[in-house]
Amino acid sequence: MKQDATRNAAYTVDCEDCVHVVEFNPFDTGDSGNLIAYGGDNYVVIGTCTFQEEEADIEGLQYKTLQTIHHGIRVGGIAWSPETRLDSLPPVIKFCTSATDMKIRLFTSDLQDKNEYKILEGHSDFINGLVFDPKEGHGIASVSDDHTCRIWNLDGVQTSHFALNSPGMSVCWHPEESFKLMVAEKNGTIRFYDLMSQQAILSLESEQIPLMSAHWCLKNTFKVGAVAGNDWLIWDITRSSYPQVKRPVHMDRACIFRWSTINENLFATTGYPGKMASQFQIHHLGHPQPILLGSVVVGSGLSWHRTLPLCAVGGDHKLLFWVTEM
Repeated sequence: MKQDATRNAAYTVDCEDCVHVVEFNPFDTGDSGNLIAYGGDNYVVIGTCTFQEEEADIEGLQYKTLQTIHHGIRVGGIAWSPETRLDSLPPVIKFCTSATDMKIRLFTSDLQDKNEYKILEGHSDFINGLVFDPKEGHGIASVSDDHTCRIWNLDGVQTSHFALNSPGMSVCWHPEESFKLMVAEKNGTIRFYDLMSQQAILSLESEQIPLMSAHWCLKNTFKVGAVAGNDWLIWDITRSSYPQVKRPVHMDRACIFRWSTINENLFATTGYPGKMASQFQIHHLGHPQPILLGSVVVGSGLSWHRTLPLCAVGGDHKLLFWVTEM
């Protein structure tokens, strides 16, 4: 291992709560600022980040909190809606959360007086993943330890329900074809569903368990990545239902896999929080070793910036940001 791959975070933001989940908004909001949301034990915070990598007159990171929403319960996951706009009058902030009470909350705010939320109930166990339909934002998909994937409309009504063979760990919507959904199960099976016919159309196998996280590469939707056991795995779905490449990555079991939003060969993984810290790594398919190694005290969550090779991870009353090269 080259010594220079280990790095401290390039930027940090202090937070009032321990951060369990962090998500950059993956959609264009019509404004130069990059929306970020993070969740803790009681709150969801919406903020904007601007980095010196994108604005020459900024030194380091410019962060501003736009809104702090009392959530009342620990936040498990956050998903942004493509209907979020900062260039409209008034602005529209729309996202949903999963929580430890097995409910989904759909929030809508104009950053002023309007601050509404709706509860979506139906899951009977912990929710591991949720995502908005990226084209219109009119549907939400969620997967849970209750062995189901559920599709909801914005009124909170369940429109589809898929029975799984094991806990659902991750769910991704196709960026262009909004009738295609990817669901990853803890038993190592990843299935693609056609929402029109309500049928599975393709499946992949990891051949190792537990599969903890999977992600569809939005720059190249023939690629799927995951972490299972201690390894990361990557499939080319045009070639085989088995991984094309895999490597051991985290000694203490891998936790999250996320593709970069701007480069189909760049991805990040995290390990489970150990006694002191959890490990964070950035990988490039052209390199045999990780190109960046970081460590976060009680780290959780992982998200890529929409237009920069930059990752956010939540930590102990902190947001941490790492930057890599393309």
